Amino acid sequence: MADYQAPIADMRFIINDVLGADQLRALPAYAEYDAATQDAILEEAARFAAQELAPLNVSGDAQGAQWHADGVTTPDGFAAAYARFVEAGWNGTTGAVEYGGMGIPTVLSAACTEMWNTSNLSFSLCPLLTAGAVELLSAMGSKAQKDVYLHKMIAGEWSGTMDLTEPQAGTDLASIRTRAQPDGDHYRLFGQKIFITWGEHDMAENIIHLVLARLPDAPEGVRGISLFLVPKYLVNGDGSLGARNDMHCTALEDKLGIHACPTCAMAYGDNGDGAVGYLIGEPHQGLRYMFIMMNQARHKVGIQGLAVAEGAAQHALAYAMERQQGQPMVADAPKNAPIVYHPDVRRMLLHMRAHIDVMRSLAYDAAMQMDLAEHGADEASRKAAQGRVDLLIPITKGWLTELSTELTSIGIQIHGGMGFIEETGAAQFLRDGRITAIYEGTNGIQANDLIGRKLLRDGGQAMQTLLEELRATCSELQDNNDLGTQAENLSAAVDRLEATTRHILELGRQDSPAPALANAFNYLMQAGYVLGGWYAARIALAAAAEQEHAGRLARARFYNAQLLPRAEAYASAILAGPEAILEPDIEQALAP
Repeated sequence: MADYQAPIADMRFIINDVLGADQLRALPAYAEYDAATQDAILEEAARFAAQELAPLNVSGDAQGAQWHADGVTTPDGFAAAYARFVEAGWNGTTGAVEYGGMGIPTVLSAACTEMWNTSNLSFSLCPLLTAGAVELLSAMGSKAQKDVYLHKMIAGEWSGTMDLTEPQAGTDLASIRTRAQPDGDHYRLFGQKIFITWGEHDMAENIIHLVLARLPDAPEGVRGISLFLVPKYLVNGDGSLGARNDMHCTALEDKLGIHACPTCAMAYGDNGDGAVGYLIGEPHQGLRYMFIMMNQARHKVGIQGLAVAEGAAQHALAYAMERQQGQPMVADAPKNAPIVYHPDVRRMLLHMRAHIDVMRSLAYDAAMQMDLAEHGADEASRKAAQGRVDLLIPITKGWLTELSTELTSIGIQIHGGMGFIEETGAAQFLRDGRITAIYEGTNGIQANDLIGRKLLRDGGQAMQTLLEELRATCSELQDNNDLGTQAENLSAAVDRLEATTRHILELGRQDSPAPALANAFNYLMQAGYVLGGWYAARIALAAAAEQEHAGRLARARFYNAQLLPRAEAYASAILAGPEAILEPDIEQALAP
């Protein structure tokens, strides 16, 4: 079993020393969250992960969620663990205090979320979706909707989910067919949705679905989509639960991983009455509203990628410290040394841990920028922070989850033949984590978002501001006698990112978006690795300033020497141009 206390020192170091939590504590909204309070929350979240969630991970994977004609049952122990999760107040970490939430900083909640997802990804998806639904309803719901639903959802008595895609639609939400018929002060929904995470279960007494559908007068395409709040049970005027709504789960998907998480196919209006729903915000603005929830979810999916990589790394290290095989040909290896001393195993473990340091930094930095965007001291600082959030979200989701697949696979490799055996538990991290690169928008969509909605929309201004900060860190490295050798590699990587940025911007001026998007994934990955180099440098500078943390300095040096060079490969592919991708006749190019 993983040690959920182990990452706390790294979490604390990144939040406090690398990212500078003092800037948050200086804001009135977070003045009471001093270092002692932060540590107490982290310690208790780790305890819950280790004692309540982790013991259910393997058994939940084996048993899975079960579909019945009258509903869905979760694996043994899940409902009881959820009740304790809710009782402890964990469901409302970032929820507004006025509606019963803790109101803690998003960056602190991100650390808690990481531990819960490391311990049990399937379970943690339920509160993750609820948190996103709460965020959306808080931003766009009417006062009446907030008063009826937010207290219960923040408390966790009611869970939330988002219902977007349909069998014929996939990612193309412009083609959804679910319809909403006006009926007095509400609407009647008819249609089907698929891939609805935690769409039906037995852990909460009510489930609040946020459903995309079309009104009768809706224009074609995404501009004709509206958003509706559709509860599993209707809510009476006094807040009590009333009749069951005309909606139900028709099946559960049989998946590669996250078996304990019910991924549902949902039907609305099968009984003929239509599912009662309530319009959120204005008609035909549903997709714009849903992006509030989707951006929250995309950030948290990036954290999920980090979380399963952390679990896989701990699992692999524990095995490598015990497994004896052969005699490593290195000077520091004792007699009968475990495989951790073998050079290639050492390389793989450093590869995992050095990546995780910078993955965590990126995920937490995005979270801290969310805090600053909401509670910054003035409008200018809030706007700047939001611009940084917008830029970092697709990189956080895309790069971290791509790395997650790689790192969990390496975790299996370190186990050798035993990694391929389910008994060791190494494979579950890969099976569970593989979905993170797909859901909440595939990583190809994240790359397109980074180019189209972020880079081209503002002419590269947000990226240029970020590059200037990276260059300032290069100067700090250069001025440090012990770290100056790392500055050359990082500075060269920043130069190349600036060059590829200019190249993409030039391609974006063409009539077709295809040339700019052809290498979008390569650009996302390059940006991720260069940002990783930036965070590795900041980790090294903070560790050196304290004249300790030799392990962190070693991992930062490993990242700079062994991992940052990957950015150059992506840059070369981008600067080679889009022709190799776009010019061939695709059917001919892929023919046998």
